[in-house]
Amino acid sequence: MQVTEHIHAIKIPFQIPIGPQLLLDRFVYAFLIYGSRICLIDTGVNSAETIIFDYLRKTGRRPEEIDMIILTHSHPDHIGAARFIKEATGCIIAAHPGEKNWIEDVDLQCRERPVPGFHSLVGGSVDINHLVEEGDILELGDGLSLEVFHTPGHSKGSISVWFPTDKALFCGDAVPLPGDLPIYDDYEASVSSIMKLKSLAGIHTLLSAWDDPREGDNVYQLMGDSLSFLQRIHELVAQKVTNDTAPEIMELCRQVVLSLGLPASAATPMLARSLQANLKELGRYDI
Repeated sequence: MQVTEHIHAIKIPFQIPIGPQLLLDRFVYAFLIYGSRICLIDTGVNSAETIIFDYLRKTGRRPEEIDMIILTHSHPDHIGAARFIKEATGCIIAAHPGEKNWIEDVDLQCRERPVPGFHSLVGGSVDINHLVEEGDILELGDGLSLEVFHTPGHSKGSISVWFPTDKALFCGDAVPLPGDLPIYDDYEASVSSIMKLKSLAGIHTLLSAWDDPREGDNVYQLMGDSLSFLQRIHELVAQKVTNDTAPEIMELCRQVVLSLGLPASAATPMLARSLQANLKELGRYDI
């Protein structure tokens, strides 16, 4: 769907196996910026190139016009189709140095951050052509440009991308959706990143990978709600720790899930990984 003058959003469904004959339905967004050339932000999971290429053709553009892929981070649902799209189009791939190893060696990522169904979600490793840092400007042609913000927390090299022409911010997974599964490796960094984005004036459209596009006042409201959600989780983790002793991590995960009112199936190793990040920050109670 077209979101702004230049931006098109593509919602890509996929499933994660979380138990015997039990699949979790998820989705992720990829975004296209149309100019004289095309920039793709994130690629979705393996085989998402079919959805992306079909959308391009239906809107009068060609896959070969993709000039650049920007990967907001290295997780499977963001890089899954990157290898195929690069091979098909010859485009360059940009990402933060903190994500380089896991993008260029997906087997390494799978060993260090195992995810159920990992290799069904990722089409393979792919080389990064352009490393980007905080404050970098990426020129798209036709007077269009993007500004890079380093927004770690969800992962160490996560980036968000500001598109001033359309007053749109692509935030990857940097802004957790209240009530959804909060996934982060560094609690303090995640909080700081949301605060950084919330301080950016003039955002009209927020484009998150795991939420439908938000516009107007809903943008800053969501970021505020996201901070409150993280605070609530941190408080719950702190409450479960007695005499400097925390429950076994999966038991802690189950207790927090119950307190949040999430379904029991939300108590996964991925959520437990997030709560381990909270345990490291118990001395930092308020955000």
